Amino acid sequence: MSEEPLQDHAIATEEAPKKLRQTVDIRDVGPCKKHIRVSVERTDIDERMSEHFSKLVKESNVTGFRPGKAPRKLIEKRFHQDVANQVKAEVLLASLEQVGEDHDVAPLAPPAIDPDKIEIPREGPLVYEFEVEVRPQFDLPPYRGMKLKRPVKNFTEDDIVEARRRFLTSYGQIVPKEDGTIEPGDIAVCDVEVKSGDQVVGKLQETQLRVERTLAFKDGIIRKFAQQMQGAKAGDTRTMQVELASNAAGNLGGKTVEATFIIKDIKTIRLPELTPQYVQETFGLASAEILDEMIRTALRRNLEAEQRRSARMQVLSQIADAATWELPADLLERQYHRARARRIMEMRSDGLSDDEIAKRLRLMEQDIHASTALALKEHFVLQKIAEVEKIEVDEKDLEDEIERIADQSGESPRRVRAKLEKEDMIEALMAEMVERKALDLILDTAEYEDVSIDPELESEADLATVDVQAVPGEMRDPSAVAEVTATAPQEGK
Repeated sequence: MSEEPLQDHAIATEEAPKKLRQTVDIRDVGPCKKHIRVSVERTDIDERMSEHFSKLVKESNVTGFRPGKAPRKLIEKRFHQDVANQVKAEVLLASLEQVGEDHDVAPLAPPAIDPDKIEIPREGPLVYEFEVEVRPQFDLPPYRGMKLKRPVKNFTEDDIVEARRRFLTSYGQIVPKEDGTIEPGDIAVCDVEVKSGDQVVGKLQETQLRVERTLAFKDGIIRKFAQQMQGAKAGDTRTMQVELASNAAGNLGGKTVEATFIIKDIKTIRLPELTPQYVQETFGLASAEILDEMIRTALRRNLEAEQRRSARMQVLSQIADAATWELPADLLERQYHRARARRIMEMRSDGLSDDEIAKRLRLMEQDIHASTALALKEHFVLQKIAEVEKIEVDEKDLEDEIERIADQSGESPRRVRAKLEKEDMIEALMAEMVERKALDLILDTAEYEDVSIDPELESEADLATVDVQAVPGEMRDPSAVAEVTATAPQEGK
């Protein structure tokens, strides 16, 4: 334990806190989980109890005795339970801190210890035990000078036109489709019947669906949706496969079901005319050309985000090949919200819009276990690299990052910080900053081969979401698992 520096040549008279005499037994009880049993020697308990009673003898006012003159045995009898509870709290805190200092345990969260279930016995040591989720143990192979592939693309005028269409969709007017056949970007009004085998498990009536490459329900996705709907007319039917999310209702999580679309009506979106007046009043821009340049910038920014995502995947793949990765289901469920929060902060830092973030989260939520496992593996790898390289972030780094996010979003830094604090995202942001610095170190030393971007990687931009479930019912909360709390050992154990 480090000592405080001397001030003005004064001699430090206070001794460092005395270490507890305790024995600690740590055993693996599963992947990323340890059972810890701690036994604190009786001598340390008695010493602390005695100190508290000595203080009470001097300070207590007991009826029939002058202040500070009550017999010690009377004080001990009257205040035993209060002193025991206070000593218990002190010892538990000191004991846990000492376990963390003396043993190689890196918990993912503070142990869930219930002090009310732990009592100081009249005789013998204080013994308590608990289980805790810990980071996986693995060795890092060389991560400098990695050979990585970088997806690249030259954006054409057709790409700009398509991106402009998607951007202007929310500003357009829904009108009847004159020729009555479905094309990408149209809106199909459908009745939908969903079957698992021969059983009907879901029905939707008069539902408006925007026709894009991928359609995402709250609980499932349909790939190549636009391709399968193209050319259909009112009265036609189309049958497609729905890949259900892992937490879908009705014990159908992770299964593929069949959806039949009965097309009732077809509409299209009439995009606004980009007159100088409209562009100025709506977007505060001088011309449509400036809007197109902003769209080009957004496309390039999204490509850069995809390049970083691709690099993360490749780095993880190369490093994880050298380690045994087994993340238990309950850990994934417990860590889902933290992994999701880190992913949100990563996308915000990459400059993605709220709409783009929502789309990517919808895809992430289709297979919660797989996406959480991927996010956690990235986190563990990059955090370990950060520890090796001594990468940290401080309050100044945090302020600079909040200012950067504010510049991208057009909000004030104060408003951005308040929003992050309200959403309890400050910790996630700082974790993402550390991971980004670790990733930057890897990418700065990597060797790159440019390759054409996979068209499937672009499909997230061509995704339409609908806020209904393909299968009605309560979707399972991915983090709804029972907490494990620490207790004193039971008799006979």
